[in-house]
Amino acid sequence: MKLVRFGNAGKEKPGVIDEAGRLRDLSSVVKDIGPLLLGDAALAKLRKQKLDKLPLVKGKPRMGCPVAGIGKFVAIGLNYADHAAESGMPIPKEPIVFMKATTCIQGPDDPVMLPKNSLKSDWEVELGIVIGAQARHVSQKNALDYVAGYCTVNDVSEREYQLERGGTWDKGKGFDTFGPIGPWLVTRDEVPNPQRLAMWLELNGKRVQTGSTRTMIFGVAKLVSYVSQCMTLMPGDVITTGTPPGVGMGMKPPVYLKKGDVMTLGIDGLGEQRQVVVPFKL
Repeated sequence: MKLVRFGNAGKEKPGVIDEAGRLRDLSSVVKDIGPLLLGDAALAKLRKQKLDKLPLVKGKPRMGCPVAGIGKFVAIGLNYADHAAESGMPIPKEPIVFMKATTCIQGPDDPVMLPKNSLKSDWEVELGIVIGAQARHVSQKNALDYVAGYCTVNDVSEREYQLERGGTWDKGKGFDTFGPIGPWLVTRDEVPNPQRLAMWLELNGKRVQTGSTRTMIFGVAKLVSYVSQCMTLMPGDVITTGTPPGVGMGMKPPVYLKKGDVMTLGIDGLGEQRQVVVPFKL
C-alpha cells in the first residue's frame, strides 16, 4: 500500500493511492496514519478493506508527511563511500548516528526555508525507514520484521552549523522545514529489497545526485539493528539512511541553496518531492 496524509498543514486526512495512482480518502476507515496503524496486524486489517471503493479525492491537494506522531527522527551520516569521499571524511567503521528535530518535519512539496543568516544550506536525497513495531536489541536477521515501510526524505543540512561551529551535527540538521518526508509511506511488502532502489535529486532542473541504495555502507537491516542497540525504536519513528554523492558541499567550487532554487528528488517506487527555497521568516 501507498499511504498518505493530505490537506492543509495540521489538518491532514489519511489517504491511500490506489492501483491506478488515484488518491482515495481513508477517513471512514482510520482516523490517521500514525503509530497505532503501523504494526503488521493493523496493516493486514487495512489491506482487507475494499480500498478501491473509497471516495476519490478531487484535485491535487497538498501532501503532508505520510506519518503522524513521529517520536524520533534518527539520521545516519556518511553512509555512502563516495559521499564520504566528496566530503573529505573517512569511511565510518560503524554507523554515524545523529538526530533531526521532529519540528523540522514537513510535507514533501512544502517550501524549504533558509535559516537566518544561512550561508551553506545543502540538499541530500535519502531513503527513510518507518518503524512499525517496538525494536530493542533486535538482530540484523530479524530487523526488517520491525519495519512498517519506506519513504523519500530530503535531509536538508546547513553545513556551517553542522561542521564549523563545534558540537554535534544535530544543530545543522534540525532547522524548521529541513525534513521533507513523503509523499507516500510504501509498506514493506511492496519493497521486497530496499537495497535495490535508484535515487536522484535535481537542482533547478539539473541532475546533481544519481545513486542507489545498493551502495550503502550499512544496509537497512544493519541500521535498524544497530540503532536498536542504542535506543528503543518505537512505531512511527523514522530513520533516514544517508545520501549518495552530488551534494553542494562536494562540488568544486561548493554550491549552496539560495532563494528561488527548486529541488526535485525521488526514489524508485517511493514517489517524488519538489521544494522551492524561500528566505527566512519568523
